[in-house]
Amino acid sequence: MTMPRIVTTPIAGAPAAPAVGTPRRVSADVLAAVMPGPGRERLAAGEVLVVTTGQQPGLFTGPLYTIYKALSAAALARRLERERNVPVVPVFWVAGDDHDFAEANHVYVLNAGGEMVRIVLRARPADGLLLPLFREPCGPEIGAALEQLRAALPDTEFKADVLSWLEASYRPDTNLADACADALNRLLAPRGIAVFRAHDPAAKRAAAPFLLRALDVQLPDGLSPVLVEGSAGRDRLRGDGDAPVTRRSGERFTPAALQRIAAESPERLSPNVLLRPVIEAALFPTVAYAAGPGELDYLPEAAPLYAHLGVASQTPVPRWSGFVLESRVEKVLERYGLTPADFAGPPGALEARLARDAVPPEVADTLVRLRAELDLYYERLATEIARVDPTLERSVQSARNAALGGTHDVEKKLVASLKRGNETLTGQLARARAALAPDGKPQERVLTLASFLVRYGPGLVDAIEAEVARWTGAP
Repeated sequence: MTMPRIVTTPIAGAPAAPAVGTPRRVSADVLAAVMPGPGRERLAAGEVLVVTTGQQPGLFTGPLYTIYKALSAAALARRLERERNVPVVPVFWVAGDDHDFAEANHVYVLNAGGEMVRIVLRARPADGLLLPLFREPCGPEIGAALEQLRAALPDTEFKADVLSWLEASYRPDTNLADACADALNRLLAPRGIAVFRAHDPAAKRAAAPFLLRALDVQLPDGLSPVLVEGSAGRDRLRGDGDAPVTRRSGERFTPAALQRIAAESPERLSPNVLLRPVIEAALFPTVAYAAGPGELDYLPEAAPLYAHLGVASQTPVPRWSGFVLESRVEKVLERYGLTPADFAGPPGALEARLARDAVPPEVADTLVRLRAELDLYYERLATEIARVDPTLERSVQSARNAALGGTHDVEKKLVASLKRGNETLTGQLARARAALAPDGKPQERVLTLASFLVRYGPGLVDAIEAEVARWTGAP
């Protein structure tokens, strides 16, 4: 099958030059939380610099942009290593202490017919604890999710390998964070990317001193950047004298209690989104962070946290953004003179526009002339009636609007008839939309890698990696 075209859609302008950074060794606790692979070996070999990126875990590795982040960090690391002549290792931070299960519990794939299919592991009860994802087991439900995936994906020469890859990681006896980390490591480690389990007990021990110091900071929302697992699950802390309280459950934690948690069960403490990149820069000799559009917006707000913890800040740089343009979709675009941007609107808008374009020219011309004449004659009528009885002018205006509305009703019915009569067009556009802008969102934010890996095999990741490297200026 012909490899699809990989199209770049930059999310920001040219990035700032990454921080200079000072190479240093990575501590044993941090290394213990890095999964096996060439990247870990390079981290353990001596003084290095690091380019980081990260994402919360997701079912079957989550949306495509998770992979794009990792490949962006790798490309930037190669470029910086060439420019600075020092080892630069890309690190992907799996944020397993995140608790957004509603975002992590599902995935979207394209089935054999090009239609979007949603696969859900399970829902968290409305009154359920907000557990970090490393405490959410895959459980027996993962078997049903894998079967749904098997049924949805088309039968290709690559299907068995794709399913084996995910089945090896997403098992009933593991949790969602570890499953995702393992799947990412199987995919990314051969490409030199070190996968870091931020929820690993060793990583938590390394981060604990910084989290305790960050408890002194109050953010503009009045809350601490540190979260603690309490009776309601993962919870923000609010300063309240000498003993902060959790926002939802109202539990009070004295400094001594928090220090005891840091020493005995550090996995209960975690950073919020602003503090996380600061912790990354504290644990790794980080010079740059490959960030998405939302992160680029809020990361500057973390400046006071870097200053308070005495951590040198890394430079946020935009990750690669783009989409996979399959030949079947590209043919639809060419046939109807469309671009991917045409699918960004609400479903049905593009179909209606194309149906209007299909209205016979003589009909369209007649409608234009009819409306012009209605305007002309009603204007004359209004002028003449006003001389007889000015109070009737509004009645004439209402009659004009009704007459013009009738022409629009006729046109709408004609367009609807043309849409119904061209089921081929409607079906092709629906499948193109599912591939390019599912649910009106960018492909990279909805569809998962398995959708395309099953169609094109591992060469697809090579093609994406090559385009990311070209865009980044990496060798």
